[in-house]
Amino acid sequence: MKKGIINKIALATLLLMLAVLALGASGVGAQQDGAKNGQVQLVGSDLGLKGKLGEAIAKAPLGTGKGQIDPDAPRGAFGIPGAPKINYLVAILWAVWVGWIFSTVGAFGGIMAGVGHMTVYGLGDFVKPFKKTAPQFNKLLTDSIRTSNQWLVGLSSLLSTINYLKAKRLAWPLGLALGLGSIVGAVAIPALTGGKVSFSQYQGWFGLFVFVVGGVLLYETTPRGQASKKAAKEAAKAFEQSIKEKKDEASQGITVTQWSLTNIKFSFFGVEFQFNPIWAFVGGVVIAAISAFLGVGGGFLYVPYLTSIVGLPMFVVAGTSAMAVLVSMMTSITTYITVAGAAMDWGMIGVELIGVFIGSMIGPRTQKYIPDIWLKRLFVVLALYVGLGYFSKGFFGKAWVPM
Repeated sequence: MKKGIINKIALATLLLMLAVLALGASGVGAQQDGAKNGQVQLVGSDLGLKGKLGEAIAKAPLGTGKGQIDPDAPRGAFGIPGAPKINYLVAILWAVWVGWIFSTVGAFGGIMAGVGHMTVYGLGDFVKPFKKTAPQFNKLLTDSIRTSNQWLVGLSSLLSTINYLKAKRLAWPLGLALGLGSIVGAVAIPALTGGKVSFSQYQGWFGLFVFVVGGVLLYETTPRGQASKKAAKEAAKAFEQSIKEKKDEASQGITVTQWSLTNIKFSFFGVEFQFNPIWAFVGGVVIAAISAFLGVGGGFLYVPYLTSIVGLPMFVVAGTSAMAVLVSMMTSITTYITVAGAAMDWGMIGVELIGVFIGSMIGPRTQKYIPDIWLKRLFVVLALYVGLGYFSKGFFGKAWVPM
C-alpha cells in the first residue's frame, strides 16, 4: 500500500474518531438518569470549598448514603466530606509507574493516571452515584479527574522531552508541528465540554478509544503489519546494535537534513524519514481534541500516528510524543482550571508529581534495553485490557474484566 493511501486512511480514521468525540460530548452513550427524587434536603453550604466545587456541593443532597454528602464525615480527596482518603504511599508508587510507562513508551501515562484516580484511589465509585442525585457535582468531579490525570502527564512529558532531546532521540520539528496543532484542540474541548460530561459517559468513551487504538497497534505487531515498517525496523536494529557495542548514541541521533513548508526530512542512525508539517499540525488538532476530552496526554494516539503514518521506530517515538503532549497538557490544564472551573487536590497532585519525577527519570534510561517490538506489545496489552474494562463499566455498569 502506498504511503499516500495510508496517510488518507489515517486522516479519515482521525476524523471519524473526532466525530465520535462530538457524539460523546453531546451526550451519546450516557445512561439515562433515574426519576428525579421528591423533596430532598440539600447541603445548603459550600462547606468552605471555593469555586464551582463549593457551589455544586451546596446543591447536593444531604445524607450518609451513596450519592449524598455528610458534612460531618472525614474529609477526603478534594477536601470533600466522605470522599476516599488518598493513601500517599500508594499514590507515589502508582505515580512512579505512570512516569515510567509514559517516558518508556511515549504514551499511556494519562491512561494509567486515570486508572489510578478512578479505580486504585476509589474516586470513580465515589463520583458515579452522584450522577442521579447531583448531576452537576458529578460532572464537575469528572472534570477534576480529567485535569488531575493531565498534571501527571504534563510533568512526565516535560522531563521526557528534556532527556530524549539530550540523547538526540527526539524528532523535534515533528513534535513541534504536532504541539502547535494541539493548542487548538486543547483549548476548544475543555471550553466546550467542561461541566457537561457525566462520569459514566466519560469512563465509557475513555475505554472505547483506548481499546480501538490497542487493536490498531496489535495489527502492527503481526508479520503483515511489520512488513510495512522497513525503515523503522532498520533504524531500530541499528540503534539496538549500537547499544550492544556501547557506541556513542548521540552522534548518530536525530539530524534534520531538509526544511520546507510541506516537507521536512531527518535521519536517525543512517535511516532517513520525512513528514509534511501541515498534516502534522492537523493531526495535532484532532489528537489533542480527543485527548482533552478523555483527560489524558494523547500519547496513546500520538504513538500509532508516529509509528504508522511517519513510520518512526519506538526509540524515537517516545520523545517526539512527549514533546507534543507537553504543549497540549500546558494548554488543556490551564483551560480546564480557568474556564471549566475544575477543582484540584494539590496535596494529592504534589505527592504524585514526586513519583512521576522518579519514574520519568528512570524510563529513558531503561527504554533502550527493551526491544522495539516488546515496547509495542506492552502498549497493546495495556490498551486492550484497560479499554475493555472501562468501556464495559462506563456503558454497561459492570467491568467485563477484573479491575
